[in-house]
Amino acid sequence: MVRLFTRTAFGLAVALGASALLGTPAQALVFKTTLSPEALNAAGSGNATLLIDEVTNNMYIDVNFQGLSGITTASHIHGPTANPFTGTAGVMTTTPTFSGFPLGVSSGTYTNTLNLLLNTTYRAGFITANGGIQGARDAFLAALIGKKAYLNIHSSTFPGGEIRGFFVQQVPGPLPIVGVGVAMAWSRRLRRRLAASAT
Repeated sequence: MVRLFTRTAFGLAVALGASALLGTPAQALVFKTTLSPEALNAAGSGNATLLIDEVTNNMYIDVNFQGLSGITTASHIHGPTANPFTGTAGVMTTTPTFSGFPLGVSSGTYTNTLNLLLNTTYRAGFITANGGIQGARDAFLAALIGKKAYLNIHSSTFPGGEIRGFFVQQVPGPLPIVGVGVAMAWSRRLRRRLAASAT
């Protein structure tokens, strides 16, 4: 019985390690931002994550926000600014707002998947200014990588934008290796407990 549980624990460790190793596409780009008040007397906070698969050109977007002084009227990604982490720029993504973004609320969440090679992902003027859809996609990614793109949430109290944050690319860390290590350590502890209980 102990051997059976030991093999099961080891198998679980291997499975967890493989899952950690295979969980994120090899060509994925990840960008994150913390949203904070943009104007004097503005309120609210939030965060956003973008995960972009460079092979399929799909972009997964996840936004959480709360405590706005007004109710939401629009949200989109602006850029590129002249310098990283500062300034303002025109809207890059579709206008007047992301499809399905919760409007008329002071707190909420938003998730969606957009394709970076579809016209519906961008503002028409952004596509034209960059010579077509491929140019828009490349300019959009360059703005994100260059820290010159920011998510803005507009509200009834602050039509120009109540909270915003510049995206920062996340450097892949040793999480897959850590995942394998944690799983193996858990497996060893389980083997010890099973051996002790069998005596």
